[in-house]
Amino acid sequence: MTDLRIAIVGFGKIARDQHVGAIAAVPGATLAAVASRNASLPELPHFATIEELLEKGPAIDAVSLCTPPQVRRAQAATALAAGKHVMLEKPPGTGVAELDPLIAMAVDAKCTLFATWHSRHAPAVEPAREWLATRRIKSVHINWKEDVRVWHPGQAWIWEPGGLGVFDPGINALSILTRILPKPVFVTAADLAFPANCQAPIAANLNLTDINGLPITAEFDFRQTGPQSWDIVVETDQGRMTLSGGGRRMAVDGKAIAEAPDQEYCELYRRFVELAATDASDVDLAPLRLVADAFLLGRRTIVEPFVD
Repeated sequence: MTDLRIAIVGFGKIARDQHVGAIAAVPGATLAAVASRNASLPELPHFATIEELLEKGPAIDAVSLCTPPQVRRAQAATALAAGKHVMLEKPPGTGVAELDPLIAMAVDAKCTLFATWHSRHAPAVEPAREWLATRRIKSVHINWKEDVRVWHPGQAWIWEPGGLGVFDPGINALSILTRILPKPVFVTAADLAFPANCQAPIAANLNLTDINGLPITAEFDFRQTGPQSWDIVVETDQGRMTLSGGGRRMAVDGKAIAEAPDQEYCELYRRFVELAATDASDVDLAPLRLVADAFLLGRRTIVEPFVD
């Protein structure tokens, strides 16, 4: 079996920090080219656009779209039309409905469409899901707060329509939530704080529940300085389960149960290679639907302007 030849489209911070190393570390995957307006790797063929890549580039089997979400739909459609497998960074798009045509295109083209949720592959997420499956869950609280200037420096797209603002990291928490809980959840109320000069929120508080009325609350904030918070706390009839470090550590009543180094993006590419081998797709839109509903239900307040 030959390696899956992958081109990265969009070579910003996340591509450099995570995707390049993950592709190199995963058997069956190889990085064949880069398409980006502003960045390249010296040892690889480089193209300004996905169209130029597909027309003039080396033979590839797949593209990994690491561009801002506002342009991913059109790029994914272009790649699928050319018979290439497609991996989408999170969020998979700027809206929910725009993914439906891509799903249909992938089926028609017999290609893989993979909407990734990297935080679901954090090492403590599956142990948490398995532990919760045999407990009665009483409540859930998400505390997901980070410094946007550290994690998204100079990324103006995140403040534009479709950029999601604080939900860009917040959707990671929602992707874990929808994986570890046994029943589907939905948003019942939201408070969204928009900087006066931005089109996306800098902070959000959500209330969610499931069909049985489980109380779930979430706090997201892009203004945290100092130590960062990526925690989910679940109260059960058999103790308090805490996922911390973005899903890297699990503890029950303070006792460590699971912890391991970060392999999230390696796991994503292992899954991509596996899917592409059978032309299968994996597109779970549950986290994106929750964000969309937060915007639909959200009460908006205007806060001080954001200056990067």
